[in-house]
Amino acid sequence: MVSGAARRRWAVGITGASGAIYGVTLVQELLARNIEVHLVISEAGWRVLKEELGWETAHRQQALQSRFGQELDEGRLVFHPNADIGASIASGSYRMEGMVVIPCSMGSLSSIATGASRNLLTRAADVALKEGRRLILVPRETPLHAIHLENMLKLAQLGIVILPAMPAFYNHPASLDDIVRFVVGKVMDSMRLEHELYRRWGEPSDEG
Repeated sequence: MVSGAARRRWAVGITGASGAIYGVTLVQELLARNIEVHLVISEAGWRVLKEELGWETAHRQQALQSRFGQELDEGRLVFHPNADIGASIASGSYRMEGMVVIPCSMGSLSSIATGASRNLLTRAADVALKEGRRLILVPRETPLHAIHLENMLKLAQLGIVILPAMPAFYNHPASLDDIVRFVVGKVMDSMRLEHELYRRWGEPSDEG
């Protein structure tokens, strides 16, 4: 067992953009690799979890316990309420490898681009930026207007990874799960984590 001090740590934020399944799947994949995950979900993010995945969000701790009970009990998954601006991940002295906001709404992206840390999610992203840590944003919006694009350009110029949830089709996805796994796999590529979530270009297919 890897000790809590030695275990790799990443923060994951889930916002109110469509595509909550991306965030949940990433959390599952990180936990499967014994990475300590610090999870924060915006108010709108909870609503999307209910609307898209059927989560019973009236009792949030119970909803998390039903899906990640063992990981929560073992401390491998740490949940932080979005209003808890004094949480560990709000401080630059708390060691983290980085943060992924998946999916990332345009509202959250705008707050990060302007340094407006109005809640824990955007504060944690601001901390990752100021500490020079890996920060990956997975926007899920279409179409995009000029303000969206300007904010993304600003963030990209600061070294933030802008990784839109755009699936590929060269690997012939046969299910929605294949599409989700591709996007999450691309995120994990950017996190520099090994995985086999999708078939890479040039690799033989199962049919070959």
